[in-house]
Amino acid sequence: MKLGFNTVLFGGHDLRTAMQHAVWAGYDGVELSAIKGMCEHLVLDDFRSQAADIKKLAAEFGLDLLAMEVASLEEDRLTKAYQAGAELGIAVINVGPGGKSDVEEDFKRQTGIIAKMADKAAEYGVILCCKAHIGGSIYNTPTTLRAMKEITSKGFGVDMDPSHIYRANENPVDALKAVVSRVKHIHIRDCLTRDKGPGAPELQACGRGSIDLLGYFKVLVDAGYDGPVDLEIIGAGDYELSRCAVIAAESRGYMNACLKALGAR
Repeated sequence: MKLGFNTVLFGGHDLRTAMQHAVWAGYDGVELSAIKGMCEHLVLDDFRSQAADIKKLAAEFGLDLLAMEVASLEEDRLTKAYQAGAELGIAVINVGPGGKSDVEEDFKRQTGIIAKMADKAAEYGVILCCKAHIGGSIYNTPTTLRAMKEITSKGFGVDMDPSHIYRANENPVDALKAVVSRVKHIHIRDCLTRDKGPGAPELQACGRGSIDLLGYFKVLVDAGYDGPVDLEIIGAGDYELSRCAVIAAESRGYMNACLKALGAR
């Protein structure tokens, strides 16, 4: 498996800066943030004007473009994301489920949208990955398993984020075991408490929280998972560069140590 970070961690800085720090911290690649209103290192409305430069940056730094986070399930925006993914060689497009927890109408509507857009993703040769998200229509293991049953498209995959599962009052290690057969992407960060939010950016760094991330990686290794594992730290948009760099480097070191302990590196 390859380790990367979502460039949203460096949302207050340009993409070149984010990629340079990914190399210095020892990452294998990056997940491009295309989250409107939060961080658009990839501007989907104008991706063709960026594509050549992004490819050059990736080649210059020797980084893989591991994934893209779009967040939105809006069809026009996702279609552009699929086109950009196909152009840039990005196989995984990440979104949230939308809707509200424990509202049956929302679950049915949102899984229907995800199924439709997963079929469209397959047409472009990419995979639409959705994660359980606190407050969303898919928010824990039971709703993830139900979505897996109802969405059969080959263009669909599960994106597992242990921090959301932890905050849903579940054990992320057990949760991952239950869904790993359909996991195509991992968003990873630590979490100190089960509060609604993940905490300050530095407290999301791997190893600073309460989640058994070594056990989490063991499930991935035992399952033969070979997809991306991308650190996703939110809330650092106004952080100075050195603070972002510390979070990135600390997290990569912790994850790499976990993989070494498991004989996977």
